[in-house]
Amino acid sequence: MLAIALFLGSAAVIYFACEFFVNGIEWLGRKLGVGETATGTILAAFGTALPESAVTFVAVAFGRDAARKDIGVGAALGGPLVLATVSYAVVGLALVWNHRRLGRTSYQVASDYRRLSRDQAWFLSIFAVKLLLGLIAFSIKPWLGALFLLAYAVYLRRELMGEQDHCHEELEPLKLHPQSDPGLWWPVLQTVAALLAIVAASRVFVGQLESIGIWAGLSPQLVALLLSPVATELPETMNALIWVRQGKERLALANISGAMMIQATIPTSLGLFFTPWLFSRELVVSAVITALAILFLLGLFARRRVDARALIPLFGLYAVFMIIVMFVL
Repeated sequence: MLAIALFLGSAAVIYFACEFFVNGIEWLGRKLGVGETATGTILAAFGTALPESAVTFVAVAFGRDAARKDIGVGAALGGPLVLATVSYAVVGLALVWNHRRLGRTSYQVASDYRRLSRDQAWFLSIFAVKLLLGLIAFSIKPWLGALFLLAYAVYLRRELMGEQDHCHEELEPLKLHPQSDPGLWWPVLQTVAALLAIVAASRVFVGQLESIGIWAGLSPQLVALLLSPVATELPETMNALIWVRQGKERLALANISGAMMIQATIPTSLGLFFTPWLFSRELVVSAVITALAILFLLGLFARRRVDARALIPLFGLYAVFMIIVMFVL
C-alpha cells in the first residue's frame, strides 16, 4: 500500500510541478526572445530530458557490473520509443478530449508540419546509425560518440538560427510573480525550482514503479525495459497534456520532438563512450518499433493536415512492443 501511495503521490507532484515548469519556460522563452517552437524544442526539451540523460550517465559510467550498464543502454533506447509512441498518442487523445472546450470545430492539430517533418527525418537518420552501431563490434566505436554530440550541436544551432515563430498572445501570469511583468530572474527561478521538483518526484515514481513491477512478477530487466522509460518520459508527457489543455499543441509537439533529438544523441554518445554498445534482441525490437513509429509520423506530417485521432493508434505500437518482449522473445 505504501508503494502505491508513493506512486500516486509522486505522479501528482510531477503533474503540478510541470504546471509551474511550462508556465515558467514560456515566460523564459519570451524574455530570451526565443520563438515558440524553439522554446519547446530547446528550452523545455533540454530541461525535461536532462534527468534521463543524467540517469544514463550514472548507469553507464559508474555501473559496477555489465547488468547495470545494460540498464543505461536500455534507457537510451527506451526513451525515444516511449516518446515516439506513447507521448504522441497522448497528444492526440488529449486534443480529442479537449477540442470542444477549446472551441475547436475539428480535430486538426495546429502545428508547423514542415518543421516537425524535418525533425523526424533528422531523428530517423541519426537513429538508423545508432541502431547499426548496436549490431556490430569494432575497435574505434567509442570514438564515434563525439559524432552524436556534434549532431546535437548542429541541430541546436539550426533551431536557434532558423526562423523564429514569435507568439504575441498574452501569457498566463507567472505563478510565482503574478502581479506584474516578472522580468527575467523570476521565470528562471520558477523554472529551475519546478525542474528540481520534477527530478525528485520522478526518482520516487521510478522507484515505486519498479517495486510494483517486481511485486507483479516482472523481472528487474523487464521492468527497466518496459516500465522505467514510461516513467522517465513522464515529464514530457505531462508537459504535453498541460499545453494541449491550453490549446498550445505546437509547444507540446515541439517539446516531444526536441526531447527525441536529445535522447537520440546525448545518451547514445554516453553509451558509446562507456559501454560496448551491443544490442540484445529486446533492444533491437525496441529500435525497430521506434523506427516504425517515426515512419508513421513522417507519413502523417507530410500531409500538412493531421487529425488528432490519427495519433492515437501509436499506443498500439507500444503495446506490440510489450507483447513481443514479454511473450515472444
